[in-house]
Amino acid sequence: MPAMKRCFYGIYAWAVFIVCLIGAIGAALLLPGLDRRRRWVRFFARASFPLCGIRVTVRGLEKIPSADGVIVANHASYMDGVLMQAYLPQRFSYVIKGEMRRMPVIGFLLQRIGSKFVERFDTAASARDARHLLKAARDGESLAFFPEGTFVKEAGLGRFHGGAFAAAIKARTPLVPIVIRGSRHILPAGALLPRHGHLQVDILNPIGPEDPAFANNRNLAELARQRMLKVLEEPDLLSASAD
Repeated sequence: MPAMKRCFYGIYAWAVFIVCLIGAIGAALLLPGLDRRRRWVRFFARASFPLCGIRVTVRGLEKIPSADGVIVANHASYMDGVLMQAYLPQRFSYVIKGEMRRMPVIGFLLQRIGSKFVERFDTAASARDARHLLKAARDGESLAFFPEGTFVKEAGLGRFHGGAFAAAIKARTPLVPIVIRGSRHILPAGALLPRHGHLQVDILNPIGPEDPAFANNRNLAELARQRMLKVLEEPDLLSASAD
């Protein structure tokens, strides 16, 4: 795509996103009831992709348990959160780094749709948030995590934090790995304008509490990572750093 055309597309895509964001904020502000707010925010999130000409393929939705569960997905772009909100069941609460809570407008929207926040740099607050997540999982709340915590420019799968896996083990609930492809190309770290592309979401087989990996956080995280790496078609950043 020529540079000028890419620029015009990126500006158009941001305009679409802003319009959909305004709609989502209006729904979050005005509508009563968490389920209703989530339904309409999901509608606006999903609408943004076809309006931008971005094709989205989701495979394996039937693998997500109909009851409670924990989802973990790789993280390569700010687009990942919008994508998950748009296409996964609306009952999931998304676990997000604490800095997002303090972002104007976005923080308000995330709170109104029931997102959970985890502080990363305050030890006491981080421990408090971890306890709240474990309680939510024990109480049967469905949770979705980006266990890498953040994303970088370099392609690959990074280190997983333990919160998602501790929650699944504590609640004895299935853990579902998900692989997102294409978001790094469309809106990579540090990019100002999105690019046209195709997004693919592969929902892998759930790991049940009967699996030996549920013995501890580390084993469960490593099993999920290895299953995701087989589908992701990106390098293992932990192996690269070890070399």
